[in-house]
Amino acid sequence: MPFNNDIVRGDVAGLIPMEYSNEFIGQVAEESAVLKMSRRLRNMSRYQKTMPVISALATAYFVSGETGLKQTTEVNWEDKIITAEELAVIVPVAESTLDDASINLWDEIRPELVTALGKAIDEAMLHGTNKPATWPDDIVSGAVAAGNTVAYPTGADLYDDIMSENGILTQVEQDGYAVSGHLAHLSMKGLLRGVRDAQGGLIFSQNMQAANQYYLDGTPLEFPTNGSMLSTRPLISGDWSQLVYSMRQDMTFTVADQAVIQDSGGNIVYNLFQQDMVALRVVMRLGFQLPNPINRENTNSATRYPFSVLTA
Repeated sequence: MPFNNDIVRGDVAGLIPMEYSNEFIGQVAEESAVLKMSRRLRNMSRYQKTMPVISALATAYFVSGETGLKQTTEVNWEDKIITAEELAVIVPVAESTLDDASINLWDEIRPELVTALGKAIDEAMLHGTNKPATWPDDIVSGAVAAGNTVAYPTGADLYDDIMSENGILTQVEQDGYAVSGHLAHLSMKGLLRGVRDAQGGLIFSQNMQAANQYYLDGTPLEFPTNGSMLSTRPLISGDWSQLVYSMRQDMTFTVADQAVIQDSGGNIVYNLFQQDMVALRVVMRLGFQLPNPINRENTNSATRYPFSVLTA
């Protein structure tokens, strides 16, 4: 039984041209529901980027009488840091797969990598799942801390919990932000389709002959299919322009055929050379920030937040 089979690295590396880097980042940004909704900043040229955010607002005063004294005011800023953290994945591939001439390694793996990276980004930013410690609080944690949540059912019906003066949209507006969009779990589709008025008419009606495009209060409603939304937090609404992200723009693809892959306990899971395998490693770096600047509707940073969450 031979133990010296090997695969020439060049046979595999040629399937992954480097010009795919920018295209790949764009695909990940489209697959990630959060990145698609939020605002992208200029690419980072180093590990960290500083954002000045206003923290104290100017105040104007009426002058008392013709010789009254004019008062002074101040405007302050504080720095918010965006820290680029690494997101990576390794895909081991058996030699027998590569030997199949009808399969192009890159074409087969790329869609799965795009989905996996997008899901990891969304889960970290939305729920804090595996979130780097240098990143700010995830959206759900920030909304809960600010008191911007409604447990369904609380009001008369689902419409009340979302749209009324006590609904999640109003919570965002009372904090000085305009809701620009929503992310929802797929289970919300059924709930929204069943909401009716007092006469039994459908509130969220759709054209039965056209493809459905969902909106809530005139702003788009997206249903991510990458598994990042949770049925226990079926709706997240807010001003997505307040969430900003930046790419470090150093995505790299590395192919290895003589290495080992270990688990967190140090145990060898794959020995690429001995098991006639190759591994594709993809690495990208990005960071995000949610500045939550002071505004005149709510000057209290403890209760001010641009997002609200419907919980079930």
